[in-house]
Amino acid sequence: MNRKMLIKLVIDFVMTVLMLVAMAYHITGNTIHELVGTVLLVLFIVHNILNRRWYKTIIKGKYNIRSILRILVNLLFLVSMVVVLISSAPISRDIIPFFPINNDMIVRQIHVLTSYWGFIFMAIHIGLSWGTIINAVRKMTGITGTSRIRTIALRVIAVLIVFYGVQTSFETDMGSKLTIYNPFGWNFDESTMGFIIDYLSIMGIYICGTHYALKFVQKQERSKA
Repeated sequence: MNRKMLIKLVIDFVMTVLMLVAMAYHITGNTIHELVGTVLLVLFIVHNILNRRWYKTIIKGKYNIRSILRILVNLLFLVSMVVVLISSAPISRDIIPFFPINNDMIVRQIHVLTSYWGFIFMAIHIGLSWGTIINAVRKMTGITGTSRIRTIALRVIAVLIVFYGVQTSFETDMGSKLTIYNPFGWNFDESTMGFIIDYLSIMGIYICGTHYALKFVQKQERSKA
């Protein structure tokens, strides 16, 4: 694995962790939330600089189902994160407390709403690159061969994660958090570990779903070739 790829993976991993921390506002409090958001802004800019060549593929690339899906998801993720970052300035109480705004409720609703959508798009974004991530991990760990038992075990784990994630989505009322109806629907009695497990499982739904949907599309394209 080359150095640039390793740097990209580390940055993406740190961004994913920080995104989870940022979502845990009711656990971390406002100051940590804003500090994490500031670091996310910096890493988001670095991430886009390192992956700037991707933007050229939007104009010059060859279009198929995979490329269109990738472009659509990445642009939606980009827009949601930009809106999150822009809306964070007027409602900041610690990092930019001098920003004048009288009624910030609408801005807060937009900020929370796009944060949840950004979280979903991030998971789909990871799912689109899951094959690349797995291959990079295999190279790092020296795993080159295939194992039927390992493959079955990983798929069983994936099914369990998705099953728990779907259950958690209903229990946490994730649907209302993706609408303007209930932007502050947090469970204040939830433990830190419970939050991490719940939101990782929700991420698992979209990562697994996107990854296997992409494999299905690739299989269909090969059969038609």
